[in-house]
Amino acid sequence: MPSCSDVAMISSLALPDRDDERDVCILTFADLELKEHLQFPSKSHPKAEFDARARKKHVSAKRKAFALFVKTKEVVADSCCPTSASQGPVHWRCCQQTFKDLAGIHRHVAAHHFADVRQQTATILKQITAEADVISSRFSTDKLPKPKGPLYRPQETLPDISHIGAAELMSETGQVLLFYCYCEVADPEGLCLWQKALCQHLHLKGKVRIASEGINGTVGGSTSATHLYVDVMLSHPLFKGILMRDDFKTSTGGAHCFPDLRIGVFEEIVPLGINPKKVSYKETGIHLTPKEFHIEVEKYLSKGNKAQKDTILLDCRNFYESKIGHFQGCLAPDIRKFSYFPIYVDKNLELFRGKRVLMYCTGGIRCERGSAYLRSKGICKGVYHLKGGIHKYLEEFPDGFYRGKLFVFDERYTISSSGDVISACRYCGNLWDQYRICSTQPCHQLVLTCSQCQRKGLTACCPVCQKKGPFMAPNLSGQAFKEQCECTEMRQQVPVERV
Repeated sequence: MPSCSDVAMISSLALPDRDDERDVCILTFADLELKEHLQFPSKSHPKAEFDARARKKHVSAKRKAFALFVKTKEVVADSCCPTSASQGPVHWRCCQQTFKDLAGIHRHVAAHHFADVRQQTATILKQITAEADVISSRFSTDKLPKPKGPLYRPQETLPDISHIGAAELMSETGQVLLFYCYCEVADPEGLCLWQKALCQHLHLKGKVRIASEGINGTVGGSTSATHLYVDVMLSHPLFKGILMRDDFKTSTGGAHCFPDLRIGVFEEIVPLGINPKKVSYKETGIHLTPKEFHIEVEKYLSKGNKAQKDTILLDCRNFYESKIGHFQGCLAPDIRKFSYFPIYVDKNLELFRGKRVLMYCTGGIRCERGSAYLRSKGICKGVYHLKGGIHKYLEEFPDGFYRGKLFVFDERYTISSSGDVISACRYCGNLWDQYRICSTQPCHQLVLTCSQCQRKGLTACCPVCQKKGPFMAPNLSGQAFKEQCECTEMRQQVPVERV
């Protein structure tokens, strides 16, 4: 990210063992309508017995999902942090409401969180199916042959675009989509072929990372093309019921925001640098909606310096992102790549020990793995992160606690919900937040240099590059120079200063 973003609600709870199932499912479900109806054939149907078993399995999974969701909302009286019920009277806290009786929280979840329960149900069903397959394989003497060719056939799953004119389909006025979905991908190469065919078919450009753990992408195109892309993704068998329309973050843009289309298969869909089997997205922290996160930040800021004693507001993005925009009072690690985040955590374990951590990033995906890594250390009182990232927060709270611009990984570099400028020109110190690439090839570092300084020829990221630029040999490889820049050599990877 199980679902791509809501998996956190069950991540900290192991599925109940069979011995515990009775206790977990003792909650009353008879009067709860979860608004989901499955079609099953009559008992006279040849497959009726099979379908009856499937229905029984589905009902059991749905009950477990419901119970686990309710469990995540438990709080000790007068506390805002989920904890053990043994510490005091158990209440339930959800959507900024407190419920003191089980029936009340049950009615609330059934009425307002059907989608969450459905996604968790799908996750549990997948786990049950996977366990059944393992057991079955142990007793099977016949080994089925592996499928020949990709599981995804591009030509069979491309949308009809005959009703859309070429001018409309390729219009520069459109959108940029940012999305991710953690799920089990049996055929990453086949999915990669399909994604390439789909994006080319819709004239989309951008970047898509695919792995056995899911998909992560940011693509741009015309409004018609991006709408079709979302519809096709939501209806694809692999993502149906897991990936939701709300999981696509949108901003004004188009295909022109990207130089080309890059789609590939990787080990991770977000480069933390740790094998997904060692630190899994399934162990992620607890999601907070933009509203819940806003309230937590408000409480954090209201306490002033006292808040830092038990809570950390952590920006897990790179330094050049937090430099031009961040939440007030955050801790912004001075890291250049997300793969440095584990190093930062390891060198600052005492900073996090015994504290609640509120994490955020651009769209939510880095927090999925980042919070899982932090939780794996077993030192925090609780790890929470902003569902949908800054993108979703700004949609709901454009004048909230986020200051400055939002950095994006395309040729726009930044998008804004307000006129705030919190960063300065590299050379003169005047307020400035528009990035450009260092003029010294092939450095590729980002630099904040204002219009006046650019006219003076100050267009490199640092004095070293500014001096080297005019004298560089034209055949010098990018790899040979890229890591020799002063901006990189003098930057600490793991400081603890607060923004």
